[in-house]
Amino acid sequence: MQKLPIGIQTFKDIQTQNYIYIDKTEIALELIENFRYVFLSRPRRFGKSLFLDTLHNIFEGHKNLFEGLDIYDRWDFDDTCPVIRIDWSGNFKTLESTKAVARRALEINQERLGLECNLDDEPDICFNRLIHEAYKKYQKPVVILIDEYDKPILDNIEDIKRAHENRDFLRGIYVQLKANDAFIKFVFLTGITKFARASIFSGLNNIEDISLSPKFGNICGYTQNDIETTLLPHLEGVDLDKLKKWYNGYNFLKDDIYNPFDILKFIRGGQMYDNYWWESGNPYNLITLLQNREFYLPNLQNIRVDKSILASFDIEKIQIESLLFQAGYLTIDHMIEKRNKIEYLLKVPNMEIQISLNQLLIDYFTQRVESRIQDDIYDHLESGDTQALEQSLVSLFASIPYSNYTKNKIAIYEGYYASVLYAYFAALGIDIMAEDVTSTGRIDITLLLEDKIYILEFKVGTEDALEQIKQNNYAQKYLSRGKDIYLVGINFNEQSRGIVGFECERV
Repeated sequence: MQKLPIGIQTFKDIQTQNYIYIDKTEIALELIENFRYVFLSRPRRFGKSLFLDTLHNIFEGHKNLFEGLDIYDRWDFDDTCPVIRIDWSGNFKTLESTKAVARRALEINQERLGLECNLDDEPDICFNRLIHEAYKKYQKPVVILIDEYDKPILDNIEDIKRAHENRDFLRGIYVQLKANDAFIKFVFLTGITKFARASIFSGLNNIEDISLSPKFGNICGYTQNDIETTLLPHLEGVDLDKLKKWYNGYNFLKDDIYNPFDILKFIRGGQMYDNYWWESGNPYNLITLLQNREFYLPNLQNIRVDKSILASFDIEKIQIESLLFQAGYLTIDHMIEKRNKIEYLLKVPNMEIQISLNQLLIDYFTQRVESRIQDDIYDHLESGDTQALEQSLVSLFASIPYSNYTKNKIAIYEGYYASVLYAYFAALGIDIMAEDVTSTGRIDITLLLEDKIYILEFKVGTEDALEQIKQNNYAQKYLSRGKDIYLVGINFNEQSRGIVGFECERV
C-alpha cells in the first residue's frame, strides 16, 4: 500500500519513495503550453507547493519521474530550461530579516544553476542579474517559480507599517519580471491572497489569474473520484458520506474538493474526525477584524459578493468576506450571472470549518463560557425538552462576563444576541439556516435536526417574537417534512443583556 505524503512537497520524493500522488500533470501541461505569466490563489495546505515543484521537475526534464503520468508521452523533456525558484518561508518581522530570506533564496538558486552574483547587492538587483546570467549561460529563456509570494505581507497583516515595508520591498523584486520579459519563458506564482495589481506588481498587467477559472478549479485538492479510487484502500470501513460532510465542499467553480491535509491526517489519525486543517493554522487574525466590524454572524450563510471582492486584497481596507474566502473559511456555493455582472454566493465549506470557526467565535463572544452549557443545549434540542432548553439559554447569557460586553464592540449592537446563539448552534454541527427565506418573510434561525425542526425568532425589547412566527406562518414551509416543529420566540433585554422572554409552541 502506498505511503501517505503528509508534509511531503517534493515531487521527486513522492515518485521515488512510493507515496500517493494524484496526477495533476494534465493540468500542468495545459498551463505551460498555453500560458506565460500565471497566478494561483488557494488556501494554505491545499497542495500549491507540490504543484509548483511538479512544474519545476517538468522544466528541468526529469522524465523518469513522470512515467505512468498523463504528461509522460506528451511533453518534450529534452527541451529543458533554467529554473529560478523562490520559496518565501522564514522570518519577516523586520525588513532586514525579509531581505535576508530573499538573499538566501537567491543564493540557493545561484548554487543550483552554477552562477555567481554579488549577494551584497540589494535583492532586487541580484534577482535581475540572476535572470540575465541564467539566460546567458544556458542560452534558454528562464522559468521563474515563486511560492507563497504574499507571505512576507500576510505574516504582518496586523502591523500595517511593517506590512507596507514588506510590500514595497516585494514590489522591487516582482518588477524585475516586467523588466526582463524578453528573457523569461514562463512564470508561476502561488499565494493565499491576490493583492491589487497596482500595489505589488507595479504595472505587470499580463499576469493571468487562474484562481477562479473553472478549467483549473481542481488544480489543487482531492476530488470525490480520488477518494473513491486512489485513496480508497486507506479508507476501509469509512462512511464516505460522513467523510464528505466533514471535509468536502471547497469549490473553485469546478468539482467540490477536499483539502488533502485533512484526508491524510484523518487516515493517519486512525480515521478519527477532527479539525486537522483548522488546527494547523492561525485563524486568530479574524478576531482582530471582528473587533472592528459589527459583523452579523448569521450572515456567514448569506454572503453574496461581487467578483472583484474575491479577486483582490487591500492591506488598508481588508474586506472580511475576501479574507474569509481566500483563507479557506468560506468557499463558493454557486456563481450568479445577472445583467452582465458576475457575483458569487459563498458558504461555509464543511463540518470541520462550521464547528471550528464557530467555536472560535464563541470563545470571543462569551470569553469561554462553560462548555457543559453547550452540551446541555444539544441534548435539550434532541429530546425536545424546551423548558430545559430555556434554562440553558438563560444560563448561557447570564454567565457571560460583564467585562465582555464593555470590551467587545460587537456586544453593543442588536445582532450580538443572534450571533451568539448562531455560533453555539453551528458549533454543535447542527444543520442550521440563518435568515431562512419563506414566502411571508425571513426566519431568524431554523435548526434542522433528524426528527425535529426549530424555528427561532429574536427580539430586543417587548415585541412578541412568537406571535411574529405565527402571524407569518413560518412553519408552513416545513409542514410536509413530517417532523415535529417547535416555534420559539426569545426576547432579550438591552440593559441586563439577558433573556427576559422565552415562549415555545409545538406544531
